[in-house]
Amino acid sequence: MYSKSPLNLAARHLRSLSYKTRQIHTTRNTRVSPDTVTPETATTSKLDGDSQERWLFIDSVFPIRLGIWDLRHYIGILREENLLERLHERLETVKTHDFHIHELQPYQKDGGVFVRFTYTGRDHQTALETLQTDLQLEATKHGGLPSWSGLNHCNIWLVKGEPFLEDMYRYPSGIVHVSFQGPDVPEEALYSLFRSCGRIQNITSPTPVPAGTLRSSDILFHRVRSATIARNTIHGYTFSNGDGTTRLKTVYQRPIQAHAIRDWLTSHPRIIFDPIRVLSVEGKMLNWFDYREYKLYKWLRANALDRFSLTSLAREGVSPQGDIWKEREDAESAVRSYLSDLPSTVAFVHGPQGSGKSRMVEAIIRDTGRKTLVIDCAELNRATSDMRLVSALAQQTGYRPIFAFLNSVNNMVDIATVGLIGQKAGFKSSLEDQLKQILEVTGTALKKVNHSLRTSAQRAVKATQEAEARQAEEARTRARIRAGTWHDPRLDCIAGNGVISELGVGDELLEGDDGGLAGFNVIEEDAVNSSDGGEKTSEELARQQHRHAEDVQVVRTLPIVVIKNYAARGGVYKEELLGVLAHWAASLAENQVAHVIVVSDNREDAKLLARALPSKPLNSIALHDADAPTALSFVRRRLYDAGITSDLTPAQKKAIEHLGGRTSDLERLIHKVCSNQGIEEAVEDIIAGGVGELRKKAFGEDIDDAKSLPWSREQAWTVLKQLARRAELPYYEVLLDVPFKGDELPLRVMEHAEIISISTRHGRPSTIRPGKPVFKYVFERLVNDPVFQATQDIALNDKVISSAESTVRTCESELSTLQDLSKTERSFWWFRRRATSERREYLLKKMRSAQTKIQTLEKRNAELKRVLAKGV
Repeated sequence: MYSKSPLNLAARHLRSLSYKTRQIHTTRNTRVSPDTVTPETATTSKLDGDSQERWLFIDSVFPIRLGIWDLRHYIGILREENLLERLHERLETVKTHDFHIHELQPYQKDGGVFVRFTYTGRDHQTALETLQTDLQLEATKHGGLPSWSGLNHCNIWLVKGEPFLEDMYRYPSGIVHVSFQGPDVPEEALYSLFRSCGRIQNITSPTPVPAGTLRSSDILFHRVRSATIARNTIHGYTFSNGDGTTRLKTVYQRPIQAHAIRDWLTSHPRIIFDPIRVLSVEGKMLNWFDYREYKLYKWLRANALDRFSLTSLAREGVSPQGDIWKEREDAESAVRSYLSDLPSTVAFVHGPQGSGKSRMVEAIIRDTGRKTLVIDCAELNRATSDMRLVSALAQQTGYRPIFAFLNSVNNMVDIATVGLIGQKAGFKSSLEDQLKQILEVTGTALKKVNHSLRTSAQRAVKATQEAEARQAEEARTRARIRAGTWHDPRLDCIAGNGVISELGVGDELLEGDDGGLAGFNVIEEDAVNSSDGGEKTSEELARQQHRHAEDVQVVRTLPIVVIKNYAARGGVYKEELLGVLAHWAASLAENQVAHVIVVSDNREDAKLLARALPSKPLNSIALHDADAPTALSFVRRRLYDAGITSDLTPAQKKAIEHLGGRTSDLERLIHKVCSNQGIEEAVEDIIAGGVGELRKKAFGEDIDDAKSLPWSREQAWTVLKQLARRAELPYYEVLLDVPFKGDELPLRVMEHAEIISISTRHGRPSTIRPGKPVFKYVFERLVNDPVFQATQDIALNDKVISSAESTVRTCESELSTLQDLSKTERSFWWFRRRATSERREYLLKKMRSAQTKIQTLEKRNAELKRVLAKGV
């Protein structure tokens, strides 16, 4: 639909006039039909005798319309009639080979005019070349062909294919998309065919396409004008070679596709989004977006909100644990020492869960007042998909903006392309690459935070030094005023001109000037008499102090990165996430970008960090449970702070000793006591709760649940039963016999589940202890349960009996074989024993031992079954 604006009405009127003009110039109404196209010559109509009909294309007669916004085509509409008349007059002067114009058909969108003409000639190729040369000479003789711009730089081109005039919104561009209706055309042939139209920058090779779609190539021209010539002269051209014939279809290809902007943005995040993301992470570290750090909010909080608050402020503490928790002094001192020097490695703080690692690190960082970035692996491991994991890490680091939804879109595109062309399009990035990108941007932000803090600190130090210098100068001025030796040179302007006024003090000495000058002379003499070595020592001392101050300032402005709950259990992407974090932490420490503290419950988790730092050892800092006196002191202090001032009885002290020095258990005890529960009762509740929790964790609720455990019930029962009787077990002794048989994996998994703890000596596993101190009494409670003990002992004995029976059967089979061998074996010396006899004796002893074990365990199982029959 066309609007009825005056401009559009004028355009339609001019089109009608131009149509009448074309009718005037048309002497024959014969049109070219596609049915007349032959493989040898396209758009050729054979008339009477040797007369032939073809098309010419004259470019640049009208402005090339580059888009719907291009208004230059209205100039072509206004000048169309005049241009066509002049063009017809100039071309019809050529009479070579009976050249005769039948029709001028303008194609303003591509800026050209199609000319339908007839000619005669037996050698058509030679006739057409001669005719085209004569037309060009005739145009040159008259200064070129007329055009809308008046520059007369039009060219005449012979149409090799079929004219295709359309009024769709396919505007010219520098890229011509060539489709092949038939076998692929070689690149050399395409270049030879299209090069005459203009300079070619690139030709793409045909790519795999879905069934029913034509294969194609894109030809990128240096100029849009060349593309329009190629599009209008070669469309419909039939290419012939030994493989067959191929019809070429041409169409313009827009240089910017619908997905090009998206692809460019996703391919160049460093140019567009990374500066914004760096600024976002930097703002999170420096609290730019935290309103609680603004001075106005603090003033309102102190002067308005807190005063009108109906609830009293929370009592701040309870004194820090460092006052009474002596076992943590060494660990705290090691962490503070690490933070007081430039980082060269990663600090790995490990200890059992509930030992207060995170609380200690938080207290130390709070004391230092330094900027800190905390990454909690426990929250990251809760993620159930790539998108949620990336979003969680971005939220913890302040990485914004993040387009997590594009992961799903790109994944769908990859799946679709697999179904269409059999391979992925490559839009989706791997999870490791996405995590690395977030951490890389975060590292850049940490560098900027360090630079910003250092600059602020230098400005503060400089301001302090300037203030001290001003104060010292003011003190010296006041002393000189009191001594009467100070003179203000600004007053000399009233002393007149000349030498006296330039000296600034006149010809009379100030009162008390002798003493002042004498004092200054003494100072000058002392300076002259002082040795050169003394001066150098003073200057070196000042420089050393300045360098020391700068070093301290450099260390104090470094940010701190805390990675806590490292290697938390239950994560789907655990290994991939921890590996990326380990290499990132190592790079931060090695490049001295930040101090890195990794907090973990297990020392075995340090292996990933050690692999990321192959040339430097980790700064390993261990936290252990407190001893009994320290635990009692801690409970007393916390109960006193809670308002419970009564002293502990011997029975209460003994009950508290059952909990050991694990902070989490002592906190639970204090919470129960503050809820009006007795200490003995609270300890009993903790042990009873531990029994139920451990039974479910180590043995499962039922048989099906037990099958999903990474260890067997017999293996768990063997360890728990021995630890109930002994404080610790030799590591390798446990592995020797049934049910482990040298398999270390169940013990390692039980350690990660915090059922047991394994200590090392000289870098190897040494002893096995309960996962936490209270577990010793939990193990005793489980073992002392007659029914549970009988059930587990029967299952374990059955497994040992099965192993012993297998040994007996193996020995019987080998003894049978030895009996046959002994008949053929001969002894050359009467005093030498036969090998079969020695082997038989060994097997008999082994079989006798296994049989004795079977009988003993069968008897024991019978007794245990009687216990189960009682149902106690």
